[in-house]
Amino acid sequence: MTVSVRDARSLPADRRWIESVYRDYLDDLAPLNTGIFPVLGEVGHTEPDQLTRWFADSSAHLLLILKSNVPTGFAMISRGGPAFSRAAADYRMAEFFIARPYRRLGVGRSAVPLILDRFAGQWEIVEYQRNPGAVNFWRRVVSAYTRGNYQERVVNGEVHQTFVSGNPRCDPPPPSTATR
Repeated sequence: MTVSVRDARSLPADRRWIESVYRDYLDDLAPLNTGIFPVLGEVGHTEPDQLTRWFADSSAHLLLILKSNVPTGFAMISRGGPAFSRAAADYRMAEFFIARPYRRLGVGRSAVPLILDRFAGQWEIVEYQRNPGAVNFWRRVVSAYTRGNYQERVVNGEVHQTFVSGNPRCDPPPPSTATR
């Protein structure tokens, strides 16, 4: 199995694929009842509006996850800044999704190191305690990636893992200035 990641903004087909699984992504979040994800339309937002914001956000990196060149998931990496928690992080895993048919096949576990290596620096990953599948997944992959060299804390119902990935190096250029 070959897993890879690429910039989801580079091909129109990648955006269409993310649009096609976005409802599944929201359906996975709905049972968590966090209150952070209001029902779309309730406050004037629609799915296309949210996706437009994702693709227009030059401070985030939107990646497509592929297994043998077939789209299987996506990830959005946010840059550090004032919106982050108390951790001084360069990057945060803002969104991470593997489509249902590709779960439990090692796709996510294989994609995470590719993403972390691509964006070397201080990381923070946050999961809701109400989502034990996500908590267990991230504990396993972060522990394996860092060989146990990470910190975890639970604050206000959220599990936060902080760690350093790879050797800090220059970032890839933001999507708005990247050459295509």
